[in-house]
Amino acid sequence: MPNILRPALLLLCACLLLPGCRQDQAPAATASGAATKPAQAVRQLTAHLRANALEDFARDAVPPALHAELETAWREGRTRWPLDELPFGGRLPELLKSLAAPGSEARLQQVFDHQFAGADRELHGAAAALGLFGAQYLEGENDYSDDERQHYAQLIAAASRWGASAPLGDRQRARQAIAQLAIAARNTGLTSEAAFREAGMDASLRRMGPFAAAFKQTLAGYGLDLDAGLDTLDATLQQQTGDSARVRMRYRLGGQDIDTVVSLQRIHGRWYLADYLRHAQAALARPPAQAAAVAGPAATTPSAPAARARR
Repeated sequence: MPNILRPALLLLCACLLLPGCRQDQAPAATASGAATKPAQAVRQLTAHLRANALEDFARDAVPPALHAELETAWREGRTRWPLDELPFGGRLPELLKSLAAPGSEARLQQVFDHQFAGADRELHGAAAALGLFGAQYLEGENDYSDDERQHYAQLIAAASRWGASAPLGDRQRARQAIAQLAIAARNTGLTSEAAFREAGMDASLRRMGPFAAAFKQTLAGYGLDLDAGLDTLDATLQQQTGDSARVRMRYRLGGQDIDTVVSLQRIHGRWYLADYLRHAQAALARPPAQAAAVAGPAATTPSAPAARARR
């Protein structure tokens, strides 16, 4: 992939985990307990994402027994769910290592100045091209459900429109973004596959929370305020038949309206998003060697944590 696309891709990464509702309807982000209604489950997960409470998100996104299995699989190097749900999630250790390295601020600024500073026209064109590329990718990727395709297509289109006019070539913004992300990356202590594996799922996600906050702050500096978007979200029950339900979500992202529907499943009286369940169960089915192969260049040994750069 051309280097010119990479900044736009990184700036779009946080856009693909946006199920939700209006913030004033959501429970406290640290609140635990069963979501006994379908829309409540969506609101609960959204509250965790808005608060960057990734550990709480993982706890409430799957049943307790499945959560325990995922924690074990994480330490065995078979998955890094739910980070696997992020675009290019398999490259997180590589990204964090690069940002956390001593002197990374000066080095990355030099790279930006050489390749991207003042290149707004090229970057805007890349963002527009990314919209077309992303739509084509969704059509050919078998891992997505119909719900995901419909939702992500809207997200990519909205983010592409934002990127086509965002100040991506601004040198001062880049300097601030690099500094924020470098500090946040160092604070995670997660700069290798081994570090993720040894920390385990819960502790790793807890450490990643402040990095997620810094990433959202960086996006806001470029005019894409994800938390402001979350404040516009609404979730309503569309249909419920037995232990299956459909919830409609409406919100705005980058000035664009998003309108999508997600499926949920009730297990032991509690509601869960069906796609999260499906991806988590698929992650458990992968042996360590296969998981490392899916991760690509970021995983160099069969024991490295699984990383699926699906998105």
